[in-house]
Amino acid sequence: MNQLKLNLTDGSVTFGFTASAARDLQGAIGELMQSLKAVAAAKPASGGRVTPQPPMEYRYAGDVFLEIFCNPNIYASPFAAKVLITLRDDRIRVSTEAELTRVIEDLNLYLEQVEG
Repeated sequence: MNQLKLNLTDGSVTFGFTASAARDLQGAIGELMQSLKAVAAAKPASGGRVTPQPPMEYRYAGDVFLEIFCNPNIYASPFAAKVLITLRDDRIRVSTEAELTRVIEDLNLYLEQVEG
């Protein structure tokens, strides 16, 4: 199994991750980006209500349990968005935030390496 390295605000975390799980995460992030763009485009110009977008809740269970969560309704743009990352196994649990754009870069780099 290949190692995915996620760069965080303060440091990084590396763990075993499959290419198919990476493609699933990439799809979930693609949907999140659409939600973030919809929120940014729907700024209420005349006091109208913005339609709330569903949060992204990605989960992966392999050697470790990975959960990535983002509420698109609280960010002004996709470039400002952050995700909450929880990574745990039976001995340790890490919860932290990371910039969405950095997670996308890390995921793309991982897929380039494993898929050639």
